[in-house]
Amino acid sequence: MVALTTRPAAPPASSPAGALVRRLPALRHLGPNWYASVMGTAIVATAGAGLPWQPPGTRTALTVVWALSALLLAALLTARTLHWAHHRDQARAHLLDASMAPFYGCLAMALLAVGGATLVVGSDWIGVRAAVAVDLVLFTAGTVTGVLAAVLVPYLMVTRHRPPLADASPVWLLPVVAPMVSAALGPLLVPHLPAGQLRQTLLYCCYGLFGLSLLGALLMLPLVVGRLLTGGPPALALTPTLFLVLGPLGQSTTAVHQLAEAAPGVVPGPYAEGFATLAVLYGVPVMGFAALWLGLAGALVVRALRRGMGFSLTWWGFTFPVGTCVTGLAGLGRQTGLRLFELAATGLYALLVAAWLVACTGTVRRLVTGRLPAPPA
Repeated sequence: MVALTTRPAAPPASSPAGALVRRLPALRHLGPNWYASVMGTAIVATAGAGLPWQPPGTRTALTVVWALSALLLAALLTARTLHWAHHRDQARAHLLDASMAPFYGCLAMALLAVGGATLVVGSDWIGVRAAVAVDLVLFTAGTVTGVLAAVLVPYLMVTRHRPPLADASPVWLLPVVAPMVSAALGPLLVPHLPAGQLRQTLLYCCYGLFGLSLLGALLMLPLVVGRLLTGGPPALALTPTLFLVLGPLGQSTTAVHQLAEAAPGVVPGPYAEGFATLAVLYGVPVMGFAALWLGLAGALVVRALRRGMGFSLTWWGFTFPVGTCVTGLAGLGRQTGLRLFELAATGLYALLVAAWLVACTGTVRRLVTGRLPAPPA
């Protein structure tokens, strides 16, 4: 970890923020990794809405989950603002720490995930017009933040962090995956924009973000796999981060399907047909590799559990990446009409809900007992 050389700024004694910070000393240890809880909650709502089978009451339950994700986002944005205002030395230390800086990609993905869920299910409660407005704000903020993270974090890794290859981790993927979330959720806004240049511009920009993220992930993945093959399994507490590899796989598959579904009437016919063809030709093999990685990562998690792996915030890694595979498989089901993909999406969604419940329970329990937020081990 980076040594701290600056004394934390003391908030004015009379300010409400100062009183809050004094009551919550653990706020000092609230890092950007907490945004993973927002992502993991929002994806439960979005992924569930895309399943082919919707039992009675499902839509209401999903909307409740969306509302929870929106409240979590608001609370964390407030808390992180206080963190930067009153613990700026620690916030700077997070940026200068190679193990923590990549989590700034989670901020972008949290904004995007809640925005997308607002349009997909939140519109049931607040109306389509308000949902579009909220999503437009969160999508813009999330996309800008995601592109900045995709540039800034690798820049810091090159110029300041310089981590050894032995420390290569799936966490390194987080900044470059954020633009892929924009590519997957941006097409939802296309029908709500004026026809013509604006729709086409957003669609093609999303394709550009798709390429930015895909090629960035392809540069990082060999480092992660090479580290596993030559260095062995990660530390027990970090084993759940292996599921982060599913993120770029599932999210990119989701992106090509969302882009294909938004293309008709926006781009010329041959291009729209090409988008649809690419969605299947790309999505099927990528989901095949995702199944391979899910098996490998799952086996290593079982191994870690048998060796005493306890709960930590890394368990949120079991949620959002799995959710992106659910949306990717559901997209394949819509494009091909095959029940195989629909059944796979439904089964994986059950795993997502179980993982979300476990992560929520573990986090709340440790918040109540004061064990979280905690300084990194």
